[in-house]
Amino acid sequence: MAAPSRKERQACWGARDEYWRCLDAHAEDAALCLRLRNSFEASCPQQWIKYFDKRRDYLKFKENFEAGQFQLSESTTNS
Repeated sequence: MAAPSRKERQACWGARDEYWRCLDAHAEDAALCLRLRNSFEASCPQQWIKYFDKRRDYLKFKENFEAGQFQLSESTTNS
């Protein structure tokens, strides 16, 4: 796979940012952001999509943890 050009990278990042803003605006309801998700997937290499999805999950977890909204699961507390 050839490295994306600068223009392709910017298109990918822009599509990712629009999709993430949509998720933020609609309380993580991915069904409302399906068109933007498709644009994101069409604009980015598959490897990048996996990375960005994992990064968003981590950033949301970190945000909730730092805000004190993280709850240990029952399986963790019973260990």
